[in-house]
Amino acid sequence: MKVAIATDHNGVNEKKELIKRINEIEFIDLSTDNTPIDDYPDFAFRVCKSVINKEVELGILMCGTGIGMSIAANKVKGIRCAHCSSIEQARLAREHNNANVLALSYKQDLNELEQMIKEFINTKPSTEERHIRRVNKIINYEEGTYNEL
Repeated sequence: MKVAIATDHNGVNEKKELIKRINEIEFIDLSTDNTPIDDYPDFAFRVCKSVINKEVELGILMCGTGIGMSIAANKVKGIRCAHCSSIEQARLAREHNNANVLALSYKQDLNELEQMIKEFINTKPSTEERHIRRVNKIINYEEGTYNEL
């Protein structure tokens, strides 16, 4: 499995360490050109573009809080980015919401970040009708075909 990963100037060392630790995944690092004044939306858009273009299966984003990255990512059509702060949230984001991008705060414990990423990557989206129905409503709204408002 290929997974795109990026961070802004916050979390560069943590990102590198996570790539080393989770060596069963092929990470594509899309933020090798960080600078002290870079902007998180640029990296969020890079990762999301690689997911949308099917260059990778999933995306991982990190910044100071993970919030800015998740906001930027969710502006990209076809992206369902979940900002998570626990292993359970990472699992449920994939399982119930079929999230394709995970946004994290680099400030969390490195072991927790590792476990959240692994949980996100290894969890399959639910095949339960209620979860599929709900995700399809989001997709339909994004495409302008949701008529239940």
